Amino acid sequence: MTENIKLEVVTPERVVVSEESQIVAAPGSLGEFGVLSGHTPFLTSLKTGIIRYTDAKGTEQSVFISGGFAEALPNKVTVLAESAERKSEIDLERAKGAMERAQKRLEADSTGEDVDFVRARAALERALVRLKLAGGASA
Repeated sequence: MTENIKLEVVTPERVVVSEESQIVAAPGSLGEFGVLSGHTPFLTSLKTGIIRYTDAKGTEQSVFISGGFAEALPNKVTVLAESAERKSEIDLERAKGAMERAQKRLEADSTGEDVDFVRARAALERALVRLKLAGGASA
């Protein structure tokens, strides 16, 4: 049996995950990557997406992250995320509201209103990923 690897997902506010896992898959800025125990060390930026991991008992787990960085070491993966939520923590109604607000801002952009398109697009992406993870949309 392969050794486990420690996964820590941390935001400026709290520790979201700190547990042993069998494998970790994360949304790197250049594509998804996976880490097992004994992996070669590296550091990478992350994009908004879902970290998937198999815990020490073999159960698949998922965590939403909004950007950040990941450091992989032979026995540990540390994720420093701007924000992160476990699947069970996602409020579907709040995520749907955020998606609708972002869509309205993007529509307003086409009418010539002063809208920060980059922020609106990022907000829409975060909402869609949260909804996908929580099962509220097929984004």
